[in-house]
Amino acid sequence: MKDSSASTDPKTLRRVIWASSLGTLFEWYDFYLYGALAIFFSSKFFPPGNETAQLLASLATFGAGFGVRPLGALVFGHLGDLIGRKYTFLVTMATMGLATTLVGFLPTYEQWGLGATIILVLLRLLQGLALGGEYGGAAAYVAEHVPDDRRGYYTSYIQTTATLGFFLSMGVIGATRLIVGEEAFKSYGWRIPFLMSFILLGLSLYIRMKMQESPLFAKLKSKGHVAKNPLKESFSNPVNLRYVLLALFGATAGQGVIWYTGQFYALTFLQTTLKLHWLPAYAILTIALALGTPLFLLFGHLSDRIGRKKVMLAGCVLAVLTYVPIYMAMRHFTPLLAPGQTAILWADLPAYNLTMLVALVFLQVIYVTMVYGPIAAFLVELFPTNIRYTSRSLPYHLGTGWFGGFLPLIATAVAASKATEEAFGSGAIYAGLIYPIAVALVTLVVGGLFIRETKDHKIDTAIHVTDGKRETFDWNAVLLALGLGLGALLVAGQGFWIALVGAMGLFGLPTIFFRLECGRWAAIGLVLACLAVTAVIGTFVYPQLVALGGMFRFFAFTLLLGVYTVLLALAYFAFRPKTATA
Repeated sequence: MKDSSASTDPKTLRRVIWASSLGTLFEWYDFYLYGALAIFFSSKFFPPGNETAQLLASLATFGAGFGVRPLGALVFGHLGDLIGRKYTFLVTMATMGLATTLVGFLPTYEQWGLGATIILVLLRLLQGLALGGEYGGAAAYVAEHVPDDRRGYYTSYIQTTATLGFFLSMGVIGATRLIVGEEAFKSYGWRIPFLMSFILLGLSLYIRMKMQESPLFAKLKSKGHVAKNPLKESFSNPVNLRYVLLALFGATAGQGVIWYTGQFYALTFLQTTLKLHWLPAYAILTIALALGTPLFLLFGHLSDRIGRKKVMLAGCVLAVLTYVPIYMAMRHFTPLLAPGQTAILWADLPAYNLTMLVALVFLQVIYVTMVYGPIAAFLVELFPTNIRYTSRSLPYHLGTGWFGGFLPLIATAVAASKATEEAFGSGAIYAGLIYPIAVALVTLVVGGLFIRETKDHKIDTAIHVTDGKRETFDWNAVLLALGLGLGALLVAGQGFWIALVGAMGLFGLPTIFFRLECGRWAAIGLVLACLAVTAVIGTFVYPQLVALGGMFRFFAFTLLLGVYTVLLALAYFAFRPKTATA
């Protein structure tokens, strides 16, 4: 095997990985400071009066940073493919560091009213834009230096930075709270972790200024093969657009929800649902992350041996099968609040219960490392060098930023709603898990059926579709299916927004992937047929389970979702054309 980066000596390789990983670690630290303080910030920057509304508003602001990450991926990905990896992520790092530092100077809602809220949201948007450009450039930079047969292992160092950044943010916040005291932290101490970002920014810029451009991009530039319009070449080319869609729904969407369930939602669940005090909640997650972080390297290395796809999809399977039992066990091992008590303190947690909570969160972190460890190498291998920064960054930040970043908000809102309480009874606190389970199921099916293994691909070439006669993908079938679904759900009495989300998930999304392989009408017909069979099964099974009450209501819904997913997979196998998939 000829390595695409055989000229990179070990010393240079270590410096490349160190500089890229350290800079990305600091960016994740900046970005996740807010996430670790989302519950605390709900009372600092949002109108008082309703604690649930404050929390949801704070989580929505956290999600806003994720919402603009795809835009940052497009803007900075375009620049990265035009002028190079190095200079682009110098700009993203400076933007992130300055935005984070300014949060440390920001007056609170009590001082500036809605003006403080608006500025906080704007700074979160700047952070999201910066992170949208940073990660794709750092991962591509490392991948374009390392040997082909160890790409999964070396790029997994970049993958550790997201968890380490979250870990570092919690550590700095926890240490600050303990050093200055709780009252001082509420008054001014919360600003210290944000102000520290300015020091980290200076250190990161110093290190990265000494880096050279990646050898593959430099070679491409010297030959005059740099993309003239990376955005156009990435998304107007039907073949490349196909890979962008497959990367999004067959890998990054599932990876995103598993990542954020295992870390942010676990922390939110511990604090808001189980009512743990912040100190034991932080300690549980911190220990789990410390134990799990080396596994990024293990699964990255394993993906070099058995393949990226097997490792990532195994993580999706385990998450789908075990999330509900894990969170039920977390409820079981957490003591109930005593009369008049507002939070579960250290003293209220027996050592055995604490150990079991750490083990349950650690189990979720294992899933995180399985789906996240190999994904940088997978995305690099899926796209050619001249449009790699742009093409890989968009599906990654859509999957992680939108599907994953909004997970705490969506899951918490679903679990807290009156409709959920009425529908699921005592199982309502677990209803938020429907979202990550559904997305992970989609990734499992799409990734399993449509994506080929990439580990043996040379990254200075492109993967090509072998069937040149396949009909060009278009959106007409998807829009038609979406319209049919929206109309059907509105007629069935659902509200507009619930009907729209349902139409997107049940009608539009499956049509996209059948349309990648089948003709327009065949795609719509297969989706409608699978829905019809699921509805027939539901008329017999659903009422029986609902009548049992409690958690059976929750399982009835998830069972039908699983049946529909299985039927879609069977339909694909039965009617797939005899041509190669991606």
